[in-house]
Amino acid sequence: MITLRSSDGETFDLDEVVAYCKKHVKSTAKAGEDALSDADLKAWDSDFIRLDHATLFDLIMAASYLDFKSLLDLLCQTVADMIKGKSPEEIRKIFNIKNDFTPEEEKEIRRENEWAFQ
Repeated sequence: MITLRSSDGETFDLDEVVAYCKKHVKSTAKAGEDALSDADLKAWDSDFIRLDHATLFDLIMAASYLDFKSLLDLLCQTVADMIKGKSPEEIRKIFNIKNDFTPEEEKEIRRENEWAFQ
């Protein structure tokens, strides 16, 4: 197990990051050298991103900390796909986010940002 500790003391388990790297290195291998096709890599990525929310967000933090663009893009796209077309209430439920707005505050926000709720 490889663990990374940030300057603020947060730790990240890098096993999934290493697995991602190993698989993506195979996609750049020359033909005949255990190369992986684009279709196989996309299938592997689809399986890879099937994570519980805690692991998904830990990996996003690790990819961001490591400035690992391709992994960060994949993981952030996964989150974007999870919330696409969802109402704020549905998003709160998916990510267990407490609504701390009063009904009056929420009404005002909806009025000011009507375009976002159409």
